[in-house]
Amino acid sequence: MPEISRFFGIIIRMFAEADAPHHRAHFHAYYQDAAAVFAIEPVELIGGHLPRTQQRLVEAWAEIHRAELATDWTRLQAGQPPLKIEPLR
Repeated sequence: MPEISRFFGIIIRMFAEADAPHHRAHFHAYYQDAAAVFAIEPVELIGGHLPRTQQRLVEAWAEIHRAELATDWTRLQAGQPPLKIEPLR
């Protein structure tokens, strides 16, 4: 799964599954042993779990980079690699 960003110990990844199209644009966030899935539009937790502080950081980052996340989603669904997105600073 391609890594598109990394900040404050959080890794953001996004991927497309061949022959199994997703029904909602989303990305995966990992922090230590925790993993969560976030929808892009609207930005919301749709699966998994992160500690509250890291969840808020991911949500803030996603709000700032929503257009770039949507572009990466489109690229992946078309078989192209995603572009890196600036980390939260």
